[in-house]
Amino acid sequence: METTKSRADEPGSGYEGAKLGMWFFLITELLFFGGMFLLYSVYRSKYSQDFHTAALEENLLLGSINTVILITSSFTMALSITAIRKGNKQLSSLLQAGTMLMGGIFLVNKYFEWSAKISHGIYPDSVLLLKRSSGEILFYGLYYVMTGIHALHVIIGIGVIGVMLFFTRREIINRESFVKLENTGLYWHFVDIIWIYLFPLFYLVT
Repeated sequence: METTKSRADEPGSGYEGAKLGMWFFLITELLFFGGMFLLYSVYRSKYSQDFHTAALEENLLLGSINTVILITSSFTMALSITAIRKGNKQLSSLLQAGTMLMGGIFLVNKYFEWSAKISHGIYPDSVLLLKRSSGEILFYGLYYVMTGIHALHVIIGIGVIGVMLFFTRREIINRESFVKLENTGLYWHFVDIIWIYLFPLFYLVT
């Protein structure tokens, strides 16, 4: 009986092409976020004290919890791929659902965090925020844009994992055809890595 590896290596299987295409996509995403990180670095250098002052109002506890949640979700996503490669559809499905749940919890925490700031009048173009220094205005502008775009990527990731869960239950994804799930895992790991960079920039800058 052919092994999973040999099937993936078969000419015309599409495995290598699918993986390469995913890596190209992730590189473009990395360039996109890299531009924002560069912009943050420039303004942080120019307004270091203002960034420090603004970051004091960030909810370090929620930020830390969300970091643990996403790191754990990367682990469950990796385990789901391992499970399907071993032919364990039930375990893979359970782990994919767990990853989606943790992504949802991350978004709920982010909702409460944003809501608290907005209720205190700290949001782009608010009267209260415009009374602050230029550096603090820039800090919160970058905070909402960068964490908002990241949250959008989390939402997309949850949706894609949901599709993969459906495919797994229907055995479209199985021990001999799992590249879609692997690529989804790569995307989810990328989203987690971006957060690992965002966390110190906005929560630990103090």
